[in-house]
Amino acid sequence: MPAGSRRQSGRSAIADQAELAGTLTPLARLALAYAPAPTREDWLTWLGLDARLASVVRSAREPILAQLKLAWWRDRLTGDSAAWPKGEPLLARLAGWDDRAGLTALVDGWEALLGEPPLGRATLETFAEGRAGALATLAAQIGANPGDAAGAAHGWALAELAVDLPDPADRAAAARLLGERPRLAALPRPLRPLAVLAGTTGRAARRGGAAELYRPGSFVTAVRLGLLGR
Repeated sequence: MPAGSRRQSGRSAIADQAELAGTLTPLARLALAYAPAPTREDWLTWLGLDARLASVVRSAREPILAQLKLAWWRDRLTGDSAAWPKGEPLLARLAGWDDRAGLTALVDGWEALLGEPPLGRATLETFAEGRAGALATLAAQIGANPGDAAGAAHGWALAELAVDLPDPADRAAAARLLGERPRLAALPRPLRPLAVLAGTTGRAARRGGAAELYRPGSFVTAVRLGLLGR
């Protein structure tokens, strides 16, 4: 490849990374900063997929249209990457994953939230289990313990629902489910972004909701979790 083409390819990759990172929440971007260098690209890919699916659900005006979009992702993740459409950077990043099909749990989890509120305990648990399963897949991809990832991700999912769902009854139900789970255990360095996400969001859920995420105490918590894992 000519030198000019290599430089262009490098610039394109950096632009794609920046664009994908721009789809993440501020907390997710902070969490990503604590991923060890060898795992950072896979973490960015996973978080980008989560953000994309969240956008499909949160912007849905007609559930059936959102289901069609989610089905498209499910089909891609379970299909042959050689048949994938070109021009989708997120798919290109997923092409080298060992177990893309394991990420369909995340699609299933987000799809569960398309129902009319109140969603109910079973639906909230379905979302949490989907995120837990998909994060276990990421853990296997980066050489971490899938069980550690699944447990922490389940709590993170419930905490996020407790601070983010529009229906007060659903937020309260998610908070009760979160209260039934053990507190976050220390996580190893490859899962440090998950420690930041689960611990900081869990703190906000226990202290009154989404507004807590933007207060100085949450930033201090996130930095401590990123550095120490607990």
